[in-house]
Amino acid sequence: MSTILFRNGRVHTPADPEATALAVTDGVVSWVGGEHAVSVVTDPDRVVDLDGALVIPGFVDAHVHTTDAGLALSGLDLTDAPSLSAALDAVAAHARRHPSGVLWGHGWDETRWPEGRPPTRAEFDRAVGPDRAAFVTRIDVHSAVISSTLAAAVPEGPGLDGWSEAAPVRRAAHAAVRAFARTALPPKQRSAAQAAFLRHCAAQGIVEVHECAAGDAAGRADLSALLTAQSDIGVAVRGYLAAPITDPAQAPALLADTGAAALGGDLVVDGALGSRTAALSSPYADDPGTYGSRYLTTEQITDHLVACTRAGVQAGFHAIGDDAVSAVAEAFRHAAERLDRDARGDGGPPGTVRLAARAHRVEHAEMPDAAAIDTFFRCGVIASVQPLFDARWGGRDGMYAQRLGAGRAAGLNPFAALAKAGVGLALGSDAPVTPARPWLAVRAAVAHHTAGAGLSPRAAFTAHTRGGHRAAGRLDRAVGTLTPGATASLAVVRAGALVRPQADSSVQRWSTDPRSRIPLLPDLGDGFVEPETVLTMVAGRVVHDRGLLGGADGAP
Repeated sequence: MSTILFRNGRVHTPADPEATALAVTDGVVSWVGGEHAVSVVTDPDRVVDLDGALVIPGFVDAHVHTTDAGLALSGLDLTDAPSLSAALDAVAAHARRHPSGVLWGHGWDETRWPEGRPPTRAEFDRAVGPDRAAFVTRIDVHSAVISSTLAAAVPEGPGLDGWSEAAPVRRAAHAAVRAFARTALPPKQRSAAQAAFLRHCAAQGIVEVHECAAGDAAGRADLSALLTAQSDIGVAVRGYLAAPITDPAQAPALLADTGAAALGGDLVVDGALGSRTAALSSPYADDPGTYGSRYLTTEQITDHLVACTRAGVQAGFHAIGDDAVSAVAEAFRHAAERLDRDARGDGGPPGTVRLAARAHRVEHAEMPDAAAIDTFFRCGVIASVQPLFDARWGGRDGMYAQRLGAGRAAGLNPFAALAKAGVGLALGSDAPVTPARPWLAVRAAVAHHTAGAGLSPRAAFTAHTRGGHRAAGRLDRAVGTLTPGATASLAVVRAGALVRPQADSSVQRWSTDPRSRIPLLPDLGDGFVEPETVLTMVAGRVVHDRGLLGGADGAP
């Protein structure tokens, strides 16, 4: 038995909002309290002086793409390119530095460029050089610019929906080219990218990520490799495989083949707003002939939900546009009716109860209407949302307003409406689409561009910690908290002054009176400074240490 006592800091815990110390014994929180009572922790093996630092439950990033995010961290990332010409210059410079293999990049966003358009294939060919296979995704990862060499390596491409000889590829064409490019990645490059991203997560206080893998052969191989290698870094990975099923008997083999925990994640009902592939009920404001793309019918969604529920497996769907989100909600209603027939036959619980027991998920859910929100609540659906989407693309001059018009754009990502209706929320990044930096996500959920659409600080923090565990189907009251008996998956951060978070009466029903035992948080208001993570621990294992326990540069 081994015990570490952390003292002389602050502990974010509902057990004692004034706690300054915490003990961890064999990977479990064994005691929480104040300095006056630390003597109850007898003979600790190590005592660590927090020097005023804050101990928090570790963050869970509920939606990531580990390999892509790692490649962006270690390779070509165009997220901050200020113009088309600057992006092409960056591509050319990267190609010169890395003259062999498939050039893989990410992050261009023409809506932020003065040219207002993506690269053409001819421009891209000139940047990467002759005979070079190259693949660079748009920031939403739903379209990509590709080189002529890569295009020639996918002979079926011209026959696929979304193919273009000059413009970026989208829809089915994008999926096919992406799968080919992924299979061309050397295993060493893939494993290095995965390790780079998981180490980055550890340095951000993230203790678990939910990997949303494609259901094709390349996606399955990528997920299998990730789940095999995760133990080297220590950040937990929960795998979501985007493979639709129609029969419960299909589920066990799919999960066993890859190590996935669920059949969901990026099981795409539609695409993304930036690529104009999110499915809308009325056309895009900046392209009136376009309504986006639907990839799954309501019947296909229903079949998957029913099969997964009967198999005891969590399901989930990527849905962004209002047409897609409403289709998912309608499918839940149909699934409940079909499962009700099961109940009449075997005397089991009603369909909505059976659905809720599986904690099925909807990813993104950017444009839900009131009917969809009500359905999600009644069926126990978890909404896995990304607040940095609004921070990056919201507002009157943002990409959402360009694509939809300011009126429709203001209704996107209605976190407060979801929370008020009782829909469970889990926060994530969709990395590499937005960075895996949880404090920025928590602040973005609070500082929503649309007045009244954001969360309270407490609700946002809870959604990025405990909410991620709920989204994984873990219902134990202690999970995602720092209370005695809870798993010691935590982070130690250095932050500025701590404040007692204020409630939003339209969303929350809790009191900020000190007697209500509301723990303190960093101030997320004006002047916010992102806290620095100095230690991350996953189930008692140190996975990141910036000197608190003697590690250097993040090494555990």
